[in-house]
Amino acid sequence: MQTHLAQKRAREVQARAKKIIKPLSQERLLLVGAALYWAEGYKRLAVRDGKERTWHPISFVNADPEMISVFVTFLKKVLHVDVNDIRAIMRLYPHINEKEAQRFWMSASGLPKGCFRKSTFLVSRASQNKKPFNRLPYGTLQINVYNTEKFHHLMGLIEGVKKKYSHDIVVDTPG
Repeated sequence: MQTHLAQKRAREVQARAKKIIKPLSQERLLLVGAALYWAEGYKRLAVRDGKERTWHPISFVNADPEMISVFVTFLKKVLHVDVNDIRAIMRLYPHINEKEAQRFWMSASGLPKGCFRKSTFLVSRASQNKKPFNRLPYGTLQINVYNTEKFHHLMGLIEGVKKKYSHDIVVDTPG
């Protein structure tokens, strides 16, 4: 009974919190997208022949379909990336049906089939197939945009977020 009441309270708290979130304006989408990439994107510059190169793709990987959807929306609406310039690579485990995964990720990302490249099949060295079989039933999706200028623009957005919001944060309270 206690567990049932705790679950009910958790649902109620989550429902109230969900109502606080307003539709994403262009500015909010910019902040959310920059923060997502800051947390989950590949940011280190490429190194070739021992030298750091200035070219770099935007590369974002995640298993959360909603996170992928928000990031693709950010690419299109904030960074003005043409959908045909977005490349998607599924990272799948041997037990995952590739066609089913592609249908899932196409739906989740809103990307057409033409954006998808050859899948990568992985076996985690850490788990060596010891983890639960269906923890990531559709694997992960890597989103790439091969545009160095947009990558550096995104890095600048992240630096702006760090500078403006890492100190003296002002929080608007709902209400």
